[in-house]
Amino acid sequence: MPTTRETVLAALHARLQPLAALVLRDEVLPERIPADGLIILRDGEPGEPEVTLSPLRYHYQHRAELEVVVQVGTSRASAFDALIAAIGQVLEADRTLGGLCDWVEPEAPASVDLPIEGAAALKAAVITLNLHYTTTGPLA
Repeated sequence: MPTTRETVLAALHARLQPLAALVLRDEVLPERIPADGLIILRDGEPGEPEVTLSPLRYHYQHRAELEVVVQVGTSRASAFDALIAAIGQVLEADRTLGGLCDWVEPEAPASVDLPIEGAAALKAAVITLNLHYTTTGPLA
């Protein structure tokens, strides 16, 4: 049986799948970026939980990351903006991932342009997602 952490991360990954961009989980950046963009979900860090007693519960604010990358010549900025907006819409549609976590809260991305020798530059950002969920133990 998967842990709560894995269940929440798998649900987040599944929630992002309908987007036009290729969505991967914990993969290396491929040599070619798909025309619709690329999103890589990084599992991140669960951090130190707050603990309540009776019943014993561990309340996590897990920080996962989405690496978002586009490479589309002159329309790169608009393609990047559209992909960020689409991610926001998907997350806002169900902030609890079907009741698997208490809340999903994205942080604003800070984008950067990454030059590629002999090719169009990449526009990329990391979006930190705060996943609030509760478990019965640190390994549950």
